[in-house]
Amino acid sequence: MNALQRKLLQRHRVHLVTKLKPELIYDFLVAKGVFTDDMIEEVKNSGTRRDQARQLVIDLQTRGTGAFPAFLESLQATGQHELLDLLQEELPIQDRPFTSVKPVEPQQGCQSVQQEIPTSRPIQCSDTDLVFPRTPTPRRLQDDMLIVEELKSLACKDHTDFDCCIVVILSHGSQAQHRQFPGAIFGVDGGQPVPVQHIVSYFDGSHSPTLREKPKLFFIQACGGDLKDTGFKTAEEVDSAPSIPYDTISLQTDATPCLAEDEPDAVSSLPTPSDILVSYSTYPGYVSWRHKKEGSWYMKALVHVISKYAHSDDLQTLLMRVTRSISENEEAKGKYKQIPGSFNFLRKHFYFFNKEKQ
Repeated sequence: MNALQRKLLQRHRVHLVTKLKPELIYDFLVAKGVFTDDMIEEVKNSGTRRDQARQLVIDLQTRGTGAFPAFLESLQATGQHELLDLLQEELPIQDRPFTSVKPVEPQQGCQSVQQEIPTSRPIQCSDTDLVFPRTPTPRRLQDDMLIVEELKSLACKDHTDFDCCIVVILSHGSQAQHRQFPGAIFGVDGGQPVPVQHIVSYFDGSHSPTLREKPKLFFIQACGGDLKDTGFKTAEEVDSAPSIPYDTISLQTDATPCLAEDEPDAVSSLPTPSDILVSYSTYPGYVSWRHKKEGSWYMKALVHVISKYAHSDDLQTLLMRVTRSISENEEAKGKYKQIPGSFNFLRKHFYFFNKEKQ
C-alpha cells in the first residue's frame, strides 16, 4: 500500500469506524488474499463493530499493493457506496476504479434505481503488477519478498565487531509444518507466510560466517495458529494433590544410552544451529493475544522483565519470568490463556550486561 492510500485511510478513519460494516467484507478480503482467516479472526476478536472496523482499517495499512483496490472493490460489492466515494474523491481520476454511484431521477411511472458504471482501466500498482477493478490480484509473497530480503541483508553484514545478533519480529503468523522451528510469519504484502525455520537458517553457522560462535536471538510476536487456550483450574480453585517442584522429579529409564564416537578424520567444529535461541509469544498452534490499548501481552512482559532484571539474570531466567508473568496474567483471568516458550540452542549463559565490568 502506497503512502497516499495509507494517508486516506488515516484521514477518514473516524468516518470509516462510524459507517463501515466490516462483517460484510471479511469473506471478500480473504478471497482476494488481502487477509487470512486467522487475521480476520483476530479482527473479530477485537470487540464491537466499531472496534472491529477500527482494527480492520489499521491492519489494512500494513498489507500489500493490492489491499487498497481490493478494499474499494469490497465496498462497492457490498453496497457501501458512501465510503467508496469518500475514499475515491481524493485519488487521481485515472486511479479511481469506480465511478460515483448516483441515483437516477425516475421518469414518470418508474421506480428510482441506482446507476453504477465501473471503469475498465487497470490501476497501476507497481512496475510489474497491474490490478484490475473486477479482478484484483494481490502480490504474493515469494522468497525475495521484502521481509526476507531485509533479514538476508542483516545476516550478510559484517558482525565481526559485535557480540551478538538480535531479531525481533511482530507480525501475523500461522501454524506451519516444520523440521526445526515451528510457525510461519506473514509479511506486509500478504500471501504465503515465511517459515520461521527459513528465517533462522539465514543466520546459522553455515550462512552467516561472522556470526559463528556468537548468540543469535529471535523474539517472535505472532500467532502460532488459530487454537484458543481456555486454561484449567489451579490448585487454588479446586482441591487437588500438592504440586511437585520441578527439581524433585526423578526421571528413570532402562534404555541403554547411545554412545556416539567421532569419525577418525573428524575436525574441530560446532553444530550448525548452535548459539541460536528462538522465543515465541505463544505455544505452537495457538493464538497470541494482545490488549486493545496496551498491545501484545508477550512484548509488554518481555520489555518489563528485561528492564527490571537484565542487570542480574541470564536470558533463560528472564524468559522464565516472562512465561510466568503471561501464564498468570490477572487481566486474562477467566478468559483465554497464553504461554510463551522457546527453542534454546545456546551453549553458554547469556547476559545483556557484562557482570565483570559492573
